[in-house]
Amino acid sequence: MLHCPCGSGLDLDTCCGPLINGASANSPEALMRSRYTAFTLGNLDYIEGTCTEEALGTLNRADLERSLPETKWLEMKVRETSGGSVEDVEGTVTFSFRYTYGGREHSQTELARFVRQARWLYDGSEINPKGRPVRVASIGRNDPCPCGSGKKYKKCCGVAA
Repeated sequence: MLHCPCGSGLDLDTCCGPLINGASANSPEALMRSRYTAFTLGNLDYIEGTCTEEALGTLNRADLERSLPETKWLEMKVRETSGGSVEDVEGTVTFSFRYTYGGREHSQTELARFVRQARWLYDGSEINPKGRPVRVASIGRNDPCPCGSGKKYKKCCGVAA
């Protein structure tokens, strides 16, 4: 038995294998995992068959065919999912993966969009999406210290060294 490359911990035959062999994915995450697995197996027919027309227009099969023999897929992790329930027609999956190409290790994070037509399909992605902006609040000397000590900032972490 071969472990599924998608990182689920399951065997390929019970995880992504059935999807790659024609079963429909029940969620955007399942489809995204099976697409990653298809990349690791070099199954570009599956990749093309799980794209919307718009996403298919951005896929360059010739480039993929040239790069796949030199690519070694190392790991994929799902970071976050949104939507994709039984009632939804859209969903997103944020995931990261690592691979080697040309003797160098690379990593990438993607925010992938999926739509349900007759079945779930990949609709595009944003590569290395920016996170939410972080707001930095100004701490006054007499405010409670953000470390949680219960002291005033000026008597705790705000003490000049």
